[in-house]
Amino acid sequence: MTKSTNIKHILIATGIYPPQIGGPAEYTKNIEEVWKNEAYKVTVKYFSFEHKLPSGLRHIYFLIKSFYAVMRADFILVLDTFSVALPIMIACKILNKKYIVRTGGDFLWESFVERTRKKVLFKDFYNTETNNFTSKEYFIFKVTKKILLNADKIIFSTAWQRDIWQNPYNIDISKTKIVENFYGEHSLNNAFESKTFIGATRNLVWKNTDTLKSIFEDKQIAETGVKLDLDTSSHEDFIARIQASYAVILVSLGDISPNMIMDAIRLNKPFIVTKEIGIYARIRDIGIFVDPLNKKDIKEKILWLLEEQNYNEQIEKIQNFTFRHSWQLLANEILN
Repeated sequence: MTKSTNIKHILIATGIYPPQIGGPAEYTKNIEEVWKNEAYKVTVKYFSFEHKLPSGLRHIYFLIKSFYAVMRADFILVLDTFSVALPIMIACKILNKKYIVRTGGDFLWESFVERTRKKVLFKDFYNTETNNFTSKEYFIFKVTKKILLNADKIIFSTAWQRDIWQNPYNIDISKTKIVENFYGEHSLNNAFESKTFIGATRNLVWKNTDTLKSIFEDKQIAETGVKLDLDTSSHEDFIARIQASYAVILVSLGDISPNMIMDAIRLNKPFIVTKEIGIYARIRDIGIFVDPLNKKDIKEKILWLLEEQNYNEQIEKIQNFTFRHSWQLLANEILN
């Protein structure tokens, strides 16, 4: 990529950053490295001390902390749609600056499901639950809509999320772009050390881990000797555990572009994944898909994958998956 003469300083605003663990942290670290290698000056502002502050005060503190960086920036990328995005939007309004939002998950849906313990599929949420919002949730909804309205561009990693959000958030489709997530080169190693399924993820209602635990406690599954690993750890340890595992499993109520599945593909690991996923069109020929609300379906797919022939066929499909999307390409698409 030819370095843009109009952009010298880039600001990335994000909720988390290494050593914190999570998709946005890894995303930030990698595009920051690409842009620094392109000789841009990159500043990252993220929540650290703010996590200890109450809502409201947290946003004021972040606004003050980020204000000078917003003032200096020629290009502002916000990897958030509410907590970090709100103070950045205010700063940009004051300074007459433009910003770009890159969506990740859905903070409102996630917090609603956590509060109500109601297993609402992401694709259904805005059609069925807006009348059940608390005043705080309605506030988040209105503010998110304003943040998206004021954004110069909105970047989605999948058309699936964009289509779900378009009507409730009144999104102008012409100012949206799809920039897919990272798909790396395949590992040469595909051996497993134990019949362990990696399902490690945050212990949240929408991640549906209670369903997964109950299925692995089922007598028929337990008799196979297969185990479920739900432990969270550093990214490096997580990758090592996937590499040693039998397969990866994710049965969430909605996952837009899950890094765990990208890691499984890169490491040639068969995976069972929710049908409620934004990257279905990309991975439909190499994944095993389940209804996250149907225990029988999930159990049958686990038993199917435990058959040696089926397992080897899935590995072969993944090894033949040729799509690649490097951090270099991804970062350049955002700037372009």
